[in-house]
Amino acid sequence: MEKIRNSFIELLIKYKNLKHHDITVVFDAYKSGDKYEQTAFSGGVKIIYTKLGETADDMIKRIISHEQREWVVISTDRDLTKYTWSVNSVPVPSSFFLDILEIGIQPKRLNGEDEDDTVEIKPLKGSPFRLSRKDKALKRVIGKL
Repeated sequence: MEKIRNSFIELLIKYKNLKHHDITVVFDAYKSGDKYEQTAFSGGVKIIYTKLGETADDMIKRIISHEQREWVVISTDRDLTKYTWSVNSVPVPSSFFLDILEIGIQPKRLNGEDEDDTVEIKPLKGSPFRLSRKDKALKRVIGKL
């Protein structure tokens, strides 16, 4: 597990050097952690290990709710995604971000000529040709990644 974490951190460091974004990665130490959370820095990437009894999702929720700014949260967890929207931040599916990390460029499905390919659109009301507020925010954030 440690080897996988280290290779992921190395990918994030390369990405940070390329894009200069602030990056915080939270690893879950819910079952085998220490009494206190542990924070480290590697290559400018902030690495947090949760304390014993705390999940990474709980830690992320705490972080994004305390700082009054728009966060970009990379996760496919449905509950965390819903919470991220509720605090005026933008969740990005992990698969999109992994494509960006591994390929080093925007994935084709995000840069295609047909803009409807970028985000699945299911409008409930209004014009079927306009993106929802959430879809616009997601498209804007993915464009910056």
